[in-house]
Amino acid sequence: MSHTTHDKAKLLARVRRIRGQVEALERALEAEKGCAEVLHQIAAVRGAIQGLMVEVMEGHIREHVAGAGSRSAAARSQGADALIDVLRTYLK
Repeated sequence: MSHTTHDKAKLLARVRRIRGQVEALERALEAEKGCAEVLHQIAAVRGAIQGLMVEVMEGHIREHVAGAGSRSAAARSQGADALIDVLRTYLK
């Protein structure tokens, strides 16, 4: 079972909170709130997204890279390659 399946409820709850933050950002823009308030909203959304990324990444590392007992060296290498690809995209 994938770690995202195992943690599905927790991850979905985080995504729903992020959706609420994005909706609050949209409302702030529609209401023509000040730039400082909008920037705070953007920072909150960014932090929430980064927190979600870290949580999923940690699960991936634990299950697909560091899980030496249950995975072959080739499978762990494949998990590391997948993580490297994601990090390259994320850090662009």
